[in-house]
Amino acid sequence: MQGMDLTTLRYFVEIAREENMTRAANRLHVSQSALSKRLAALEERLDTKLFRRRSFSIELTDEGRRLEERAQELLQLHDKIESEFRDLHEPMGGTLAFGMAEAHSVQLVAKAVRRLKETAPKLLCRIESGDTALVTMLLEKGILDFGLVVEEPDRGKFEAIELPVSDRWVLILPKDHPLTKKTALTFEDLKGLPLFCSVQGWRGDIERWSGGRTSELSLESHVTLPTNGALFVREGLGFLLSFEGLVDTGETSPLTCRPLDPPLTARSYLIRRKNATVTPIAERFLAVLRELVSPRESRS
Repeated sequence: MQGMDLTTLRYFVEIAREENMTRAANRLHVSQSALSKRLAALEERLDTKLFRRRSFSIELTDEGRRLEERAQELLQLHDKIESEFRDLHEPMGGTLAFGMAEAHSVQLVAKAVRRLKETAPKLLCRIESGDTALVTMLLEKGILDFGLVVEEPDRGKFEAIELPVSDRWVLILPKDHPLTKKTALTFEDLKGLPLFCSVQGWRGDIERWSGGRTSELSLESHVTLPTNGALFVREGLGFLLSFEGLVDTGETSPLTCRPLDPPLTARSYLIRRKNATVTPIAERFLAVLRELVSPRESRS
């Protein structure tokens, strides 16, 4: 298809990332005129303008943003296909693509990868961070091999291994706050506090823990990364609901944490798409992980 081959799409994504033709051309090691011709051919093929020209930069149009999203997905899938077939001829390694929530169970996955690298030293890992919605979407599109999620997965779509690790929900707050005098915090303690929390956690675990009363709490903002939410807590802008251990609350930190009462924990699951083809290196990873999760069962 003239004007929309994979190379052109890679060029387009790089232009969108740099927002400058000269910088994009330098990064791609092509001339600016060649890059401009590629972009012009792509816009002609799609019969739409993909960028708005500014004095010293360019920016995506709405149509350009739509194409960037689709191009990213297509390029990721293309790279995944190439790596899978390359891995068939690489017994000492391969590539594993993970999508991961922020949770303590990441350490168990990392331990399995480290053990696998003892027999597959050329193993490479690609890691995407995100919530369950993002991870499952990338799994369904075939871009990832495995996902690590912190809620019960859809067993109709995914095969799952429940990991023997749980995360405890806590409130991150300043060490000098009066609530630190309590050993655990109830729903009533949280009322009136400006809260930061992930979308998934707020609509899932916190909604269940509150008995469907989150509307009585004051959500200041959703946050994707707990470390970002902690920065707002440090500035006195609110309090963060997060898993214990994801934010520094050590001796030198101005922050501390208190668990919720009643206690609230979340289980983790390693998932993969049902009926998806599993690469040899992915099969080896699963065997190592199962040994770590259930050593007795794996030996039987």
